[in-house]
Amino acid sequence: MSDDNWLAANCQDLLYVPASTRRQAAVNLGARAADEGLTLRELVTGLLDATTAHWNATPVASTDTAVAVHSRAETLLDTARVLLTDAVDGYTRQNRAELDRHDNERATFVNDLLTGRADPGGLAERAHRYGIRLSATHTVLIARAAGLTSGITHRIDAVLASRFGEGNTLTTLRDGDLVCISAGGLRGIAAELAHLLLTELGTGNWQIAVGRTQPGVHGLATSLDEARQTLDYAVRLGFSTPVLNAADLLVFPVLLRDRDAITDLVTTVLGPLTTARGGAAPYLETLTVLFDNQGNHTATARQMHLSVRAITYRLDRIRDLTGYHPGEATQRFTLQTAVLGARLLGWPP
Repeated sequence: MSDDNWLAANCQDLLYVPASTRRQAAVNLGARAADEGLTLRELVTGLLDATTAHWNATPVASTDTAVAVHSRAETLLDTARVLLTDAVDGYTRQNRAELDRHDNERATFVNDLLTGRADPGGLAERAHRYGIRLSATHTVLIARAAGLTSGITHRIDAVLASRFGEGNTLTTLRDGDLVCISAGGLRGIAAELAHLLLTELGTGNWQIAVGRTQPGVHGLATSLDEARQTLDYAVRLGFSTPVLNAADLLVFPVLLRDRDAITDLVTTVLGPLTTARGGAAPYLETLTVLFDNQGNHTATARQMHLSVRAITYRLDRIRDLTGYHPGEATQRFTLQTAVLGARLLGWPP
């Protein structure tokens, strides 16, 4: 029996089900329609068509009054309304349950893929289902934002799949972050993801980190770690750029690789600032903004809502206390590295 014939027959039968079990029967009908892959529009149309057919099959006797006909029509419409509500409820619930199951399977697969703890043979079989070739290169992108939901993730996943092709992207929620695995070499994936997040969440509420393209299963885990560390660095360093590339921030893992050395650099170069009136914070902020503006005093003053003279005074004060001045080419790199190290370490406490 075709989908149309199956639905039509069951919708017509529903109107003859005893009133005591009719509502549950409608819920079951909606759930089955979802399982059969019918659209909600097809379910609603089927119930309305069945109601029309039921009315047309009920002859009006010559003895029926207008009031009786009206009452019978009103009863049928009330019944159809209740059945329609319950059938749609059953359809929606079944669809949500199927979606949740699909989400759980996808999240489990991505977790196994990125941690490498699953059986390689089984992982390869599951990867094939999602269009992922474990021997190929992939890039992992992470989007972090307040308000990410499964609904937003579904919409983004659908658009990315449509834009870049089925099997070239896989998007899911993982630990509250949106994780997107993309085939290596896809151009524009970060920009498209940023556009979708902008549409869903507005400006200033999200940030994307892009790991480097890596080969194989272990490369996926590496790319994920790079993207996640990049977002962590962004928080610690106060970077607000919407899209960050791990390849652009490789200096920070290097800095932290020898924590004792960077701590020694920070305390040696910047330590004297703690003796200044008001502490080190205003001077660190001045240096940070100055380096962000490529040493431009006017832009720094404008961003900090200070006069250029005030900026110059602070820089001279830094030189007096530390012996370093960002205007000196030989000292600029040491001073900037120390400032970055201070931000990474959260110094001073």
